[in-house]
Amino acid sequence: MSTEIENVIIVGTGCSGLTAAIYTARANLNPIVLEGNLPGGQLTQTSEVENYPGFPEGIDGFMLMDNLRKQAARFGTRFEQSYVESVDFSQKPYTLKTANTEYKAHSIIISTGASPRLLDVPGEKEMFGGKGVTTCATCDGAFYRDMDVVVIGGGDTACEEALFLTRFCRKITLIHRRDELRASKIMADRTVSHEKIEMAWDTVVEEVLADETGNANGVRIKNRKTGEVSEIDCKGVFIAIGHIPNTSPFSDSIKIDEEGYFLPENGSQVKTSIPGVYVSGDCADHVYRQAITAAGMGCQAAIEAERYLAESE
Repeated sequence: MSTEIENVIIVGTGCSGLTAAIYTARANLNPIVLEGNLPGGQLTQTSEVENYPGFPEGIDGFMLMDNLRKQAARFGTRFEQSYVESVDFSQKPYTLKTANTEYKAHSIIISTGASPRLLDVPGEKEMFGGKGVTTCATCDGAFYRDMDVVVIGGGDTACEEALFLTRFCRKITLIHRRDELRASKIMADRTVSHEKIEMAWDTVVEEVLADETGNANGVRIKNRKTGEVSEIDCKGVFIAIGHIPNTSPFSDSIKIDEEGYFLPENGSQVKTSIPGVYVSGDCADHVYRQAITAAGMGCQAAIEAERYLAESE
């Protein structure tokens, strides 16, 4: 058990958590960051990031997160690889419990992110992040200029991904397990009527296929009604079946919506109903889910925590 009461503990080390660490460390709050199961977050699994400001030639996702971590450490941030299992926000100082340690702090910033839902089919994980399988058209679409790709899903997100990809790709096949889209009517109509988008109804992906270099070059699909198995040639596989916010250890203390995302309160993107406890990044944002918006929320949460601690003295 840690006996010291921290000024601020940041849970999570994606763009949001590390930005919060930079700001709180520069404010001499001596933050500690609990890194969780995937230090650096989802971007560490992305081969190239072209849309983060300040890198005109793009930057490797792992390198970007490593740079943010080094920047936070430079100002005195401490890091521990711990996964929060439960919390007690009923009294101050607040308590975070891991498998081996109990932490106490006057302020908490939760930046635990969200995990993309995957298909759980052969080849998917082997080619995820830089080898043709991705969950973000906004992040990776431009890499597939003039290529054929598939999008898997049937909701608004899948339609948005498919429509976005029409800017770059030669052909997009939208694979959906039912015979009609779950998306809003306007999104569904735009998608189905687009000349670059072809629909594969009543279809599921059984395997992501690789070429001799280990990169994706197609998917094996099965029609759920006829049982027919076939293949679609493609260079990119965009999975758009939703995300799972990493909020479960905190859900008894902080309000979440029906999908599990934190619900900020008090007219703020980052404030909760608990004074001194803040949320930031993809665990609270199911609309934008970009590195830059996550970093912005981390900045907001850090400034709010700094002000809260100053007023509490």
